[in-house]
Amino acid sequence: MPLYEHIFVARQDISPAQVEGLTETLAKVVTDHGGKIAKSEYWGLRNLQYKIKKNRKGHYSLFNIEAPADAIFELERQEKLNDDILRALTVRVEEHNEEPSPVLSRRDRNDRGDRDRGDRGDRRDRGDRR
Repeated sequence: MPLYEHIFVARQDISPAQVEGLTETLAKVVTDHGGKIAKSEYWGLRNLQYKIKKNRKGHYSLFNIEAPADAIFELERQEKLNDDILRALTVRVEEHNEEPSPVLSRRDRNDRGDRDRGDRGDRRDRGDRR
C-alpha cells in the first residue's frame, strides 16, 4: 500500500481536547477505508506564517498513513467539510521515518534546557558603548 504523510491545521479557538477528538475522527475515516495510521503526532498550538480565515495560530497534527488512495480522498473530503480545519496537506513518501518528527525533537531539546548559551561575561564592560 502507498505511504503518505498528512498534516492538518485546526482553528486556534478550539481546545487541545477537541483537536484530539478531531484527530481520532480523522483516523477512523482512514481505518474504515482500509488504511492504517502508523504514527500520529500533535505539534501543539503554533503561529501561522500569515492569517488564514482570521486566525493567527493553529493546532498542528501529523499522520503517517499507510492506505489506498480512496482512503486519502475520503480523508481530504471530510476535512474540507469540517469548519475547524484551516488547511491540510498530504504528501506521498517512499518510507516513513519512525523517529519523532523534527518539530517534536526540537521542542524536546528546548524543554531540556539546551538554550543555555554559556557565560557571556559582564556585558557592561564592553568599552565601545556608553
